[in-house]
Amino acid sequence: MKLAYLTGEYPRASDTFIQREVAALRTLGHDVLTCSIRTTGAEHLVGPEQRAEHKTTFKVLDACKSPARLLRAHLRWMRHPARYLRTLKLAWDTAPKGIKGRLYNLIYFLEAGVLADELARHGVEHLHNHIAKASCTVAMLASGLSGIPYSFTIHGPDIFFEPHHWRIDEKAARAAFVACISDFCRSQLMCFADQAHWDRFHIVHCGVDPARYQTAPHEGTDVLFVGRLAAVKGVPVLLEAIADLHKTFKDLRVTLIGDGPDRAALEAQARGLPVEFLGYKSQAEVAEALARTDLFVLPSFAEGVPVVLMEAMASGVPVVTTQIAGVPELVRDHHAGLLVPPGDSAALSHAIVTLLANPEARAKFGAEGRAKIEAEFNITHEAAWLSDLFEGYAKGQPPKEKRP
Repeated sequence: MKLAYLTGEYPRASDTFIQREVAALRTLGHDVLTCSIRTTGAEHLVGPEQRAEHKTTFKVLDACKSPARLLRAHLRWMRHPARYLRTLKLAWDTAPKGIKGRLYNLIYFLEAGVLADELARHGVEHLHNHIAKASCTVAMLASGLSGIPYSFTIHGPDIFFEPHHWRIDEKAARAAFVACISDFCRSQLMCFADQAHWDRFHIVHCGVDPARYQTAPHEGTDVLFVGRLAAVKGVPVLLEAIADLHKTFKDLRVTLIGDGPDRAALEAQARGLPVEFLGYKSQAEVAEALARTDLFVLPSFAEGVPVVLMEAMASGVPVVTTQIAGVPELVRDHHAGLLVPPGDSAALSHAIVTLLANPEARAKFGAEGRAKIEAEFNITHEAAWLSDLFEGYAKGQPPKEKRP
């Protein structure tokens, strides 16, 4: 099948899991056209993978800036007036409340016409979206205009903060199927979607390539965090814990990879602490940092199933993270790492101390983490399962199971 992938911004340094999925599907023989609503900022093009994908990705808003292109695309779909008006009504009916919400959905309708034209010109047979927010609205409308079926991967957690705003009920009802990244995520979607659609909600894990990550002894006192420097990641709690820990562990070093709106405030909080901020790094550089570190810490307040935890576990690095959402489906407490309550700096500090002081436990957890990734979060296996879903639904013979 010829597929198209759509997200709000592709490729981003923080969404490497989508790039891996696309690459794995191409390896399986799929022709995948990548599409992005917005043009990715230069700060996200940190590695050769991102730069290569950026060059070949179709940018919807850039295409919409051409009045001739916009008019030509919509004239194409106006040749099917009933379908065109039905999709326009869908855009109006699913818009968030208020004038602003209506206006945005009409803009998404215009974008959808251009995207649908591009998909049809390339002979795309199925459109898949990641994240399920505004870009999924565009995917739903593009499907309505063109008749090309669509599906989406839903992650959370933020989409479940405003499920009615994003109309995940309507998106799920119209999609060929929905890929949920965890059982927890699937259950949250089931809260809002009609029961008649539940059998089309499948579990497809995000994944990594374990072969890309090298294991090492991890016997020192280096701590690593990788993620966006935003409130949801709980980095201030980590810095509070480090302020307490570095009095005991004189050789403690903490490295933060990533960037975001809170970086300046976090750098101010970290003054005087053994903390280094490196900004965004490429996939290869992250893998190298994981090979060097001794402990990985992710103190998030809300997550889906963090891919960066998968990367750390694939590297044989023990992890300390929070007991939230789908995380326990990846990390069981005292198996691959330790789970702590979110927002509790004392519990986080205690967990870090426990592992830094116990090399045997670190070695055990590291080996367990690597085995977990190889068995359940290998991108090659997950992409093959996703391919089965694309092919099965296209043939009218969809898989019956939630997950193989």
